[in-house]
Amino acid sequence: MITHKYKLKELNLLTSEISEKFINGVIILRGDLAAGKTTFVKEMAKSLGLNDEVTSPTFSLQHCYGDNFFHYDIYNHGLDHFISLGMLEELDKEGLHIVEWGDGKLVDILNSAEISNITIKIEKISNDIREYEVDYAYA
Repeated sequence: MITHKYKLKELNLLTSEISEKFINGVIILRGDLAAGKTTFVKEMAKSLGLNDEVTSPTFSLQHCYGDNFFHYDIYNHGLDHFISLGMLEELDKEGLHIVEWGDGKLVDILNSAEISNITIKIEKISNDIREYEVDYAYA
């Protein structure tokens, strides 16, 4: 587990590092409301060269950007609803999948399915600074 502290304008340092090494698998984002999960996804999209407008899929559950960048938000409905819709199969598709509000149960499922994953816990330190605790759990 590696911990980084960045000002929001420096977040590209972390997303660039991750996008160079991890382009296929699942990134699980954890953190309180307004911690910066969607901000991380926006910056990751930029690191991958995507110009799409990234918004939180809170009510739609999934947004797709480009051909292989997928963004999920399971806050409103939870993991069980996500599973009941057959969305776990989506996470096995080629590409980078980012899940906001994933938990340890999702990590266990991904590991048992041998799907590479990273968990990033985001903590808001101040309006401009976040701490990112990155746990690389490659399958």
